[in-house]
Amino acid sequence: MRILVLSDTHGDISRACQVYHILQKQGQVDLIIHCGDYYKDAIHMSERLGASIVWVKGNTDGSFSENDYAIVDTECGSLLVTHGHMENVDFSQQNLYYKALEHDCCAAIFGHTHRAVSAEAGGIHLFNPGSLTKPRDGSGGTFGLIYTGPDYFRGQICRYDDFIRQSGEGGNGSDGSGGSKPKVQGGYLRGLLNYSDRF
Repeated sequence: MRILVLSDTHGDISRACQVYHILQKQGQVDLIIHCGDYYKDAIHMSERLGASIVWVKGNTDGSFSENDYAIVDTECGSLLVTHGHMENVDFSQQNLYYKALEHDCCAAIFGHTHRAVSAEAGGIHLFNPGSLTKPRDGSGGTFGLIYTGPDYFRGQICRYDDFIRQSGEGGNGSDGSGGSKPKVQGGYLRGLLNYSDRF
């Protein structure tokens, strides 16, 4: 299987849809996993793309239940999908690790931190795709790809800018058709320079 993993889109699915279209040109995407914030983005993507999506709710979706998770069956075993806020992933991934063990999963897929992670601990894969729209790691936006087979699990973190450049698609639109670069917005300093004759 090839699985596109997203999280923390926060109401903007343009990049996510663009990435999906490019991936579909390169080969089949079997499933999309959305780790919450906002789960409605996953619903909108499913309607727009006609894609199969597994999603969970996050903290900004109003979920504060430890039972808000999903289990995805793959050739390599089950994947635990959760947002991560109830497992306190901001501070440690230990609770997440134990939850994956408790549900006999080979991997825990999560979000919440807006920072990409691909690691393994005690035979459990811990995978966070980061955020395409509101990254907190200086990456410019990331998403994840998971490849599974009977004997393997491989997680790959993809930086949006690198992915677009390598695909040759360019632009920042939702359909992969290109487009102009976003206009630089000025801030306080720019305003001072533009109106320096006032001083």
